[in-house]
Amino acid sequence: MDKSDLAVDGEVVAEKLEAAKADAPSLIARIRRSDVWYSFTRSPVAIVAAVVVLIIVLASIFAPLISPQNPFNPAELNLMDGFTAPMEPNQFTGSVYWLGTDDQGRDIFSTILYGSRISLFVGVSAVALAMVIGIVLGLVAGYRGGWADTVIMRVADVQLTFPSILIALLVFGVVRGLVPPDMRNDLAVWILIVSIALSDWVQYARTVRGATLVERNKEYVQAARVIGVKPFAIMMRHVLPNVLGPVLVIATIGLALAIIAEATLSFLGVGMPKTTPSLGTLINTGQDFLFSGEWWILLFPAITLLALALSVNLLGDWLRDALNPKLR
Repeated sequence: MDKSDLAVDGEVVAEKLEAAKADAPSLIARIRRSDVWYSFTRSPVAIVAAVVVLIIVLASIFAPLISPQNPFNPAELNLMDGFTAPMEPNQFTGSVYWLGTDDQGRDIFSTILYGSRISLFVGVSAVALAMVIGIVLGLVAGYRGGWADTVIMRVADVQLTFPSILIALLVFGVVRGLVPPDMRNDLAVWILIVSIALSDWVQYARTVRGATLVERNKEYVQAARVIGVKPFAIMMRHVLPNVLGPVLVIATIGLALAIIAEATLSFLGVGMPKTTPSLGTLINTGQDFLFSGEWWILLFPAITLLALALSVNLLGDWLRDALNPKLR
């Protein structure tokens, strides 16, 4: 076969590859043909939960454009507007607010938008950090075994004997004590993220370890060892993609728990400062005035937290069933 024949064959192969690419379905088409999408479109509960989460997330992202007031800007606040009931004109200024105002004259609707922003940021960041810590330790424990597995799992067992909120309180107190007093309010968000993450990494580590123990004895891992692939590359490139399914389900449910943990810590007065509106601090402020008649200060932030946590939990339950091959 001469060079001209090879060139012709190469052109034919290239044309076939281009035709195959043209005929290949797009990403959107592949998603619509997937079992997960089919399960989602057949689940009214999952659709409603996704819509609620999407509305809250978008409203939080575009809070500066949607909210009629910036609760962080003291220049926009008027103490005379304090304790204004929903949809009723204030007796001094005549201003009307959809969801009323709190004791500082802050619009409840605006504080919910900005508070949801902070709660979502803390929840997502804490879950991401907990996932990183848990996945790394779980891969090391499951793949390496030996003393590393023993130490990591015994630490996990000890931590499981305590409630996660207690661990978060302990970590928050220790980290906050190490931070200079003049920086505590500025670093409160990051301290809260670290506290929640260090209280939730165990479930990711145990799940990843169990899946890694199964994967490390399979043929593709043994083949990678034979050709000299380093253990770190095997864990990251080969084992990790095959253990992410259960982790994503745990992360979805863990997001709701992280948001509730932030609200709990802020409600207890050890999370976000009261000058920074989050769903937890808003509920903490509202319960001070619940029995004096200003019910709206507590009710609307509590409903938002309930709707967000419940919707994320329902999405997590649906995702767990959708990724379970036994239920397909």
